[in-house]
Amino acid sequence: MVQVDSLSTPQHALIAGVHRGCYTVRNRSHCYEAGRSGLDWLSMKALANCVMLVMYGAVNAVGYAQCTDAAIQQTQKQTAVALSEYSTQIQLARQAFLEIYDHGLLGNSGSLVNNKVARPPGMSIAVAVNGKVVWAEGVGLADLEQCVPVTPKTKFRIGSTSKPLTSAGTALLYEQKRLDLDAPIQRYVPDFPDKGATITTRELMGHLGGIRHYNADEGSKPDRGVYHSVAESLNRFKDDPLVAPPGTKFSYSTYGYVLVSAAMEKASGEDFLSFMHDKVFVPLGMQDTLADESAKIIPYRARWYNVMADGSYRNSDYEDLSYKWAGGGFLSTAEDLARFGSAMLKAGFLKEGTLAMIFSPQKTNSSKSTHYGLGWFIHAADSHGTPRQFEHSGGVAGSSSWLVLYPDQGVVIACVENSDDFRDWPILRVAAPFFSTRK
Repeated sequence: MVQVDSLSTPQHALIAGVHRGCYTVRNRSHCYEAGRSGLDWLSMKALANCVMLVMYGAVNAVGYAQCTDAAIQQTQKQTAVALSEYSTQIQLARQAFLEIYDHGLLGNSGSLVNNKVARPPGMSIAVAVNGKVVWAEGVGLADLEQCVPVTPKTKFRIGSTSKPLTSAGTALLYEQKRLDLDAPIQRYVPDFPDKGATITTRELMGHLGGIRHYNADEGSKPDRGVYHSVAESLNRFKDDPLVAPPGTKFSYSTYGYVLVSAAMEKASGEDFLSFMHDKVFVPLGMQDTLADESAKIIPYRARWYNVMADGSYRNSDYEDLSYKWAGGGFLSTAEDLARFGSAMLKAGFLKEGTLAMIFSPQKTNSSKSTHYGLGWFIHAADSHGTPRQFEHSGGVAGSSSWLVLYPDQGVVIACVENSDDFRDWPILRVAAPFFSTRK
């Protein structure tokens, strides 16, 4: 478990208008800094209470009372999911996971920790075997300012891992013959401008529709505007030219999935979020998956952070994700994602033929494989011992996720964290102990 050895909260923090603090996790010091813009009123009130307690001796020099080794360990131990019949595999996987977390992850290109080793403030991991979640556990902190430990119930932004969820909803409408994947998109979204070539839902789901991704301006500043409908969010890109003729080039596009969600609304007769909740999340037991609506009070939602070049943390800029629910706007837990992935490995929620379609790599008009199905990256087994896998990752505004399915082993692993400065890490080391348990 994560051990918080110390936490300091200077008494002058509020006077300066800046909250600075440091804590030590596994003998490694981490510091964070939050300006007024990074703290909401409730956080400022809680911080003020804490500072007053420190000043009057009610809390010792270690800091928040709940930020002690024993409290962190007890919380994370009590909330962990661990099936006894998999105790040996869990022990091996947990050891590998903690070694990876303790060592640190390699920073993404483009981040301030590019090619440096550092750690996200908190992570949550979950593994499912043969359709059952057998292990779920959190490490680190979900909220640095309030010293809230990560548990399996902590909700994180999952970014583009929202796409496989949307894909499942689209596939359900396809099975019900309510949505033709190969019909022109204007059949369902008549207001979408004609681009001079037919664009289909199938092409959009496979990133072959020619719809643009974020432009340079969008990628350089946070989105803070609230979009009240999917139709309204189409205005961001609907009048822009295609990046390539449909079917000719794989061009990754979150906006393509926003357009898919507009088609889903017409086909289902429901707004997108209601459809996903009622027809996908509830039937699959994903009670902790929902849209990251900024104005709502959402229990166990993590706070979002950026990792600086020196390994310290800063609050991420405020960002509203209502312009891209389908392509990158959901919150979830590692446990819910593992549960979802398990449902995609066997017929039940979707038919066997539909699952085969989803996990079949799409091809361009020239028959070139894209290595991407309908909402999933598809990887064949390689000569280095990496098994066949279906996966998707995502990162957005201070949080990220990774969902990996190993169909031949019946194993699903999901990880979420409250930083988007890291992505790839040796997740296979954590999943591998469960490969021999296929029944």
